[in-house]
Amino acid sequence: MPPSSRRRAVMLINPNSRRGTDTLDAVIARLERGGIDVSVERFQTPAEVSIDIERRQAEVDLVIVCGGDGTINSAAKGITASGLPMGIMPMGTANDLARTLAIPDDLDAAADIILAGHTRRIDLGEVNGHPFFNVASIGLSADLATSLSREAKRRWGKLGYALAAVKVLLKARPFRATIINRSGEVSVKSLQIAVGNGRHYGGGTVVEANAAIDDGHLDLYSLEQDNVFRLLLLLGAFRKGTHGAWGEVRTDKCVEFDIRTTRPMPINTDGDLVTHTPAHFLIRPSAVLVFARR
Repeated sequence: MPPSSRRRAVMLINPNSRRGTDTLDAVIARLERGGIDVSVERFQTPAEVSIDIERRQAEVDLVIVCGGDGTINSAAKGITASGLPMGIMPMGTANDLARTLAIPDDLDAAADIILAGHTRRIDLGEVNGHPFFNVASIGLSADLATSLSREAKRRWGKLGYALAAVKVLLKARPFRATIINRSGEVSVKSLQIAVGNGRHYGGGTVVEANAAIDDGHLDLYSLEQDNVFRLLLLLGAFRKGTHGAWGEVRTDKCVEFDIRTTRPMPINTDGDLVTHTPAHFLIRPSAVLVFARR
């Protein structure tokens, strides 16, 4: 390929992600044969990722993020500020954004999507100034993020999520909250309130049956069920996104939400705890350009 038509990429690798120590030599060679010159950088803390993207924005044509949903989340501010397109190498545990975008876990196939050059504009959620691609949640998912260690995720993968989820469910207690949007407000007693920007979260669970990451709104649900055994019956519906049909699940769509709780509660965004209630959620339509299938 003539030098003038070659693209320049910075590949950011999270060595702490589940597959972060895997060799990427073959993938890099594949990209370079396809006309992308790759420089590789490994980072140790999430704060480094967006800073590095903004620092390099004049030097590269695209960014390739290697890791899981938390790693990609840490790149969000840098990607939006730079305007650079983002390629994804799914190397985490759940890889829910990759699943939403139909990017395969096979890294050669993921590289081929970048090489094809097709891009798609997607929305970005935000809570208290913190970005999220998939879902931000209060309650069960935040408790799960607290109980699931990095070592467990690396060793057990999705099984680790399942085992930790069972422990969290057995100890779960509902909390009181007020949900506010442009239509008014409602008081609830909930086990979990989740606000979704994308489609998948929690290793393939669907936030809402018709949710899309480029539909310009947020999807909210509140799980108002305190019977753990009854909750187990809902699991299949959550995998399909049809949980809104159950009486124990309150759903809503809006471009902006406020959630207040009787005491400050942690908020899980794309697998990491980043802020607390009270929380202000909003949507940033078409904020990020990603490489994806047509």
